[in-house]
Amino acid sequence: MAAPFAVFLDDDDLNYVEPDISVICDQSKLDEKGCHGAPDWIIEIVSPSSKTRDYMTKMFKYHAAGVREYWIVDSGKQMTTIYSFEKNLVEQYNFGEDMPVGIYNGFLVKQPAAK
Repeated sequence: MAAPFAVFLDDDDLNYVEPDISVICDQSKLDEKGCHGAPDWIIEIVSPSSKTRDYMTKMFKYHAAGVREYWIVDSGKQMTTIYSFEKNLVEQYNFGEDMPVGIYNGFLVKQPAAK
């Protein structure tokens, strides 16, 4: 699901986040309001105004809520940082490199080359 799309990480229907991209494998988490519970995979695209929120606040919230994998795409750094919370692993890939999706065996994302 692409933003705008509400993800309710807590048990209430008042507080939510809107990740840039959310992958939810359990369809029972979905209703007309959005996703209730942790998505399996979240991708955030960093902007200058969201950098601290994406790298710190959201990362902590997503990890605590049970998100399995979190990607931060940072065009300023020309790289993507992948946090595999299940494997307790952090990897960085430069633009142009293929990136493995840790929660799906054999699935690669082809990242565009740096400009």
